[in-house]
Amino acid sequence: MKLSLVTDRNLFPDEASLYAAVDESLAAGLRAVQLREKGITIRKLLRMAYELREITLRRGARLFISDRADIAIAVEADGVHLGQNSIPASAAKKASEGRLAVGVSTHSLPEAVDAEREGADFITFGPIYRTQSKLKYGEPLGIEALRKVASRVSVPILAIGGIAPDRVKAVMEAGASGVALISAILASQDKKQTTERILRCLQ
Repeated sequence: MKLSLVTDRNLFPDEASLYAAVDESLAAGLRAVQLREKGITIRKLLRMAYELREITLRRGARLFISDRADIAIAVEADGVHLGQNSIPASAAKKASEGRLAVGVSTHSLPEAVDAEREGADFITFGPIYRTQSKLKYGEPLGIEALRKVASRVSVPILAIGGIAPDRVKAVMEAGASGVALISAILASQDKKQTTERILRCLQ
């Protein structure tokens, strides 16, 4: 999993436009989608999860649900992606009887080490660069912080936060296994072309 697309419905006028954008990226070769939507009801999140499960299955891609292992299990998603305030990776694996792949969001070296120890199959690490969606986490961590984490953990690392196509090479050279993107794809004019460009950079 070298490229994961993280959803943000606020970039679109309606849900249908979000689903169309995700499908466009999947048609370009994207193979992993993370449903990450804050501030909506559980019922609405479940509905979105079912919709994206249908789209990803049709395209042969994996679906991850942020924080909610119960919803991931209900829609038969491929995995769950946990935040620092979520249940531990080990608990998510136990709840799903080992069926879910588990990712964990990390923002420091200690968090990354803890996530691996708790059983994470992969982690995201960031923000690497300044980005509007990650301002609450403070200043960007930078390439050197990514390099240190890559030297200390053995699970795959997806770099996140301000990863534009021209920055992919730098994060990969620093030890990332891939990248997780939001606006770099979803806010682009041509989502298919942008996805194809990023996938070429990751090869």
